Amino acid sequence: MPASEPAAPEPNAELPSKSEKKRRAHAAQDLGEALTALREPDLVALQLPAALLEAVREARRIRSRAAIARQRQYIGKLMRQIDPEPIRQALAARSEKDAQETQRFKRTEQWRERLVGEGDAAIEALAVLRPDIDRSHWATLIAAARAEQPGGAASRQGPAGRALFRALRGLLG
Repeated sequence: MPASEPAAPEPNAELPSKSEKKRRAHAAQDLGEALTALREPDLVALQLPAALLEAVREARRIRSRAAIARQRQYIGKLMRQIDPEPIRQALAARSEKDAQETQRFKRTEQWRERLVGEGDAAIEALAVLRPDIDRSHWATLIAAARAEQPGGAASRQGPAGRALFRALRGLLG
């Protein structure tokens, strides 16, 4: 067989179907689109190839609907040339970290609302969780947060409410 002719595929080797190729291309394009949503430090941390990194940055600058569609296709093309698994893993880890941070924020917010609403009883519950707290300091923080609430509205927090939140975030870690 001359060297210029391609070798015939093995009979047992299955080539991906046209549909499978299309699914992979769309997955690569979707992954590339997820990259455009990342903050710059997170994007740089992925250590992407230079061409892909520049294409993602360019996609962020584009405002034309047609141009962004072309740019997404170009990013998808570049994504098909690299192994997407490390990027998927990094995005999954980032997503997990974001979910944990959201849970931490909600827990802190619930404690702040409870402390402002219940007062001394909530301080006692917090002391069970963290016995080393200075109860008089926490009572002062809570009193200040209560005093600044107009009509007892827990949804609007002023400087004292935010200070209480920061103290709780530091305490609860």
